[in-house]
Amino acid sequence: MTIHPLPPSGSPDKRSEILYGVENAVGRGVYFMSNVKKRMDIYFDHRAPSIVVEIPEYKNGYIDIRKRGGKIRAFTEITKDNIHYCKELMKLVDELRHLNGVKGGIAVSESEYMATTLLEEAKPLTQVIFSSVKEVVEQGQYIFDTLWNTAIPAEQRIREIEEGVMPIRTRLLEKQDEIIKEINRLNNSADRLSICSAFGGMQMSYKYFFDSYKRIVERNKRIDNNIGGGGCNDDGLRWIINIDKDNLELAKIFLESGIQVKHIKNMPPMNFGVSEKEVALTIEKMEGGSMSQSFLISNEPLYVNHFNSLFEELWKSGIDAAERIKDIKQGAYLADIEVVPSSAKAQDRYLNILKSASEEILLIFPTTSSFIRQEKIGVIQLAKQGAKERNVKVRILMPSNSLTEQMVIQLMRYYPNHIDVRYIEQMSETKATILVVDRKASLVMELRDDSKTTFVEAIGLSTYSNSKAGVLSYVAIFENLWVQSDLHEQLKRHDKMQKDFINIAAHELRTPIQPILGLTEILRSRTKDVEQIKLLEVVGRSARRLQRLTEDILDVTRIENQSLNLKKERFNLNNMIVNAIDDIMTNKESSSIKRNVKVIYPHQSRDISIEADKGRINQVIHNLLDNSLKFTYSGTIAITAEMKKEDGNVNDEVVVWVKDTGTGIDSQIFSRLFSKFATKSEVGGTGLGLFISKSIVEAHGGRIWAENNSEGMKGATFYFSLPLSR
Repeated sequence: MTIHPLPPSGSPDKRSEILYGVENAVGRGVYFMSNVKKRMDIYFDHRAPSIVVEIPEYKNGYIDIRKRGGKIRAFTEITKDNIHYCKELMKLVDELRHLNGVKGGIAVSESEYMATTLLEEAKPLTQVIFSSVKEVVEQGQYIFDTLWNTAIPAEQRIREIEEGVMPIRTRLLEKQDEIIKEINRLNNSADRLSICSAFGGMQMSYKYFFDSYKRIVERNKRIDNNIGGGGCNDDGLRWIINIDKDNLELAKIFLESGIQVKHIKNMPPMNFGVSEKEVALTIEKMEGGSMSQSFLISNEPLYVNHFNSLFEELWKSGIDAAERIKDIKQGAYLADIEVVPSSAKAQDRYLNILKSASEEILLIFPTTSSFIRQEKIGVIQLAKQGAKERNVKVRILMPSNSLTEQMVIQLMRYYPNHIDVRYIEQMSETKATILVVDRKASLVMELRDDSKTTFVEAIGLSTYSNSKAGVLSYVAIFENLWVQSDLHEQLKRHDKMQKDFINIAAHELRTPIQPILGLTEILRSRTKDVEQIKLLEVVGRSARRLQRLTEDILDVTRIENQSLNLKKERFNLNNMIVNAIDDIMTNKESSSIKRNVKVIYPHQSRDISIEADKGRINQVIHNLLDNSLKFTYSGTIAITAEMKKEDGNVNDEVVVWVKDTGTGIDSQIFSRLFSKFATKSEVGGTGLGLFISKSIVEAHGGRIWAENNSEGMKGATFYFSLPLSR
């Protein structure tokens, strides 16, 4: 068949027309190609490559254009069926590309436009649209360029077909038929599939794709059986969903079909399914199981890897569906536990929970600053509103502080029947504000930085829970602290009353003791009767013991009230120690019992001059010597005083130590040796002497300590140091 070029009828400058019949259509095509000077851009559907290659008029037209120096760009849909023709077509054009779904055909040159919608494989055209109108040519060029930029090289598409490689692409599907077709294709080609969906997504999947899911399960069963597993491969088809009473039955159907299902509380804001090669996702809820209006499908490795990783993290935190279903059927309490990382969101949650209170609010503030910060954001105001408007009982535990004292007093004054506050010690280890509302919900807010002035800056992670066991645990903690605060207040009151009584009793005892001692000495000096003298000595000794006990009690009271006043003066410590030894050894009460004990004080080559309260230091030395005498039945008690130098020139302190050969310090009281009432009952004594001595030494800026003598030596050594004024 020989067809000659057919010029357009009418004006050759601006003309648009439709030509029918093979001769007219092909003739116009030949004419169009003969007018191409620089370029021809053409696209056509998958049937056209056979037409260009098989029909000589078209093939020769392409060849002539290129001989004249013209350039040809073309794209079409390359398929398995037309790949042979496309390879031949690549020899006729300068560049060939592939684009899915191309319909009909358009050709554009510098000055003309031609299009057709009727194409049959290896057959001439029977109808074409031709135009030389400038605006039509420009519009055709725009359409071509737009589609050309989305097409991929023909070489890539041919390699994908011949090597079975799937093209990397991301598509948005918006037609229901196309969505169903593509998702079924994805399911049927997948070796494993992981799906995360809301209830609507599970309903939609059951309606449209359940058969393809069952095929995946069956395929994995066969694979597992072939390798000797004898069961279903857990990685075949896995599903994540929030299981509740509404979707319980559908979840059971999926489970019974062999699909692995897990429950998670906080679902991501999308539905997605991901295989080893592709991912499909939508953000629509698909309520009632209706098909989504749009799906994004991609085989981009970055997307596929991302969603596989996301699924794995969700799967790890999920609860086995069978367990979840069992809990729901048994009516088990379905707890909601949420970690709130944002302090701003925690503040909103905090205030909303307070507003929801209908019966009770329990609050624990770890520090005074936390109370002040949370008062600023309206926490205390909401508690007052709950008490006033809804009769909510509010109880608060917090540290005592002058900054908040007036606020607390006003709270309890204006709401005496609804708001109560108890004081606890400021928490050094556990720093968290704890809120419990109606014994049904709790919010624990970690304190990140107590120096900050705003709630958002100071708070770290927060944990919300309506788990019954968890909430009641916090209630138990609160109640224990509440009881302890009550007991603490009672003990403080009792302790004050006790101290007041002891102080008064000690002062009252001083009044009769002095006359007893004085009158006893007068009577003793006037009588010659030996028996009466012995009786008066007993009275005197007892009165002196009572006097020492009274003074010790008064000293303890002064120490605890921080009213132990020192009257400092300069004196020679050597002389004081010598006099103390004389007093001890000439004391009839001591010498009669301890006649086998020798007290030694080595001669000092020079005086040790210190500035201190002479009476109090003398009291310390007497207490230490008395203590050694109590526990030493034979041997020696050695007392030593020595000035110590911290640098090469100046004496910084004086250290006094008393070393005995007695029984040593009992291990049962070693750790509390310098505490009140630390004594062994069989030896006697009140156990106040060392406590008083420690307080006197520390009031001077010194320290006191003790140790048992080294192995092989009996007894113990007591030390105290005093700073030397320069």
